[in-house]
Amino acid sequence: MVLSDLEGFIWFDGKIVEWKEAKVHVLTHTLHYGLGVFEGVRAYSTPTGTSIFRLDDHIDRLFQSAETVGLSIPFSAEQLKDAHGEIISLNNLKEAYMRPMCFYGSESLGIRADSLTVHSIVAAWEWPSYLDPETQEKGLKVKVSSFRRQVRNKLSKAKVNGNYVQSIVALNEAIEQGFEETLMLDTDNFVAEGSGENFFMVKDNKLITPDLDSCLDGITRRTVIELAEELNIDFEERKIVLDEVFNCDEAFFTGTAVEVVPINSVDNKKISDGSRGPITEKLQKTYLEQVRGKRATNADWLTTVET
Repeated sequence: MVLSDLEGFIWFDGKIVEWKEAKVHVLTHTLHYGLGVFEGVRAYSTPTGTSIFRLDDHIDRLFQSAETVGLSIPFSAEQLKDAHGEIISLNNLKEAYMRPMCFYGSESLGIRADSLTVHSIVAAWEWPSYLDPETQEKGLKVKVSSFRRQVRNKLSKAKVNGNYVQSIVALNEAIEQGFEETLMLDTDNFVAEGSGENFFMVKDNKLITPDLDSCLDGITRRTVIELAEELNIDFEERKIVLDEVFNCDEAFFTGTAVEVVPINSVDNKKISDGSRGPITEKLQKTYLEQVRGKRATNADWLTTVET
């Protein structure tokens, strides 16, 4: 799938633009320096119609990221939320991946980013499950990255475009070596996260995840933690050393794109017997039921799209 060849519409600075006409200049500031903010959002088919999962939380984080880097979004949170529903309807999507992004324009080029227009877009397209059913069951083969995730600063906690350069090179390194994903450590050698996912492991029936010193405050991460508490799964948030990962009973990644996906091995060392563990399976099943509106609890996490 070549994204630029798709048909449909994109919400661009408050207007509806034909998909193939949603263009920017090659001297766009964010293209050169990476100073922009974005989110990844998903909509699912539910019994009440197409519904966007945790839209309020995604838009709240978008504005928090923008505030961190001093980027002033020229639209309100409500306008951006409405844009998500509008563009899903216009593109006749039952399920969708959405990309809201705010970025600097092309008035000037240089490190001094003043007097620049801030542009905003919301795109939505059909993106079937990021991972095939077999991978969702059998899991990913993961490589510990040689790249370290920068932590302990405000920028590392924001969803900023340029932060993902590190993720891209780390994932490419893993793929080139025959793996499917990467696990990054932070600069203090504690486990951080995947290329674009949060990390969880299970040891002695306790669910454990890195604290927010080492990783992004992922919205799927928040969801899984809340579901674990609801399911009475013992939970701990703390620093994790790599040896613990090699000796854990289960491990999995979470993220808007991957949802909940097992990890079957790290650096060619099997996690337990190399199969999806029972707690991973329970959380994966509950998460998928939640996003598809099959649970009565947490109904406020779903925003139904008006058609």
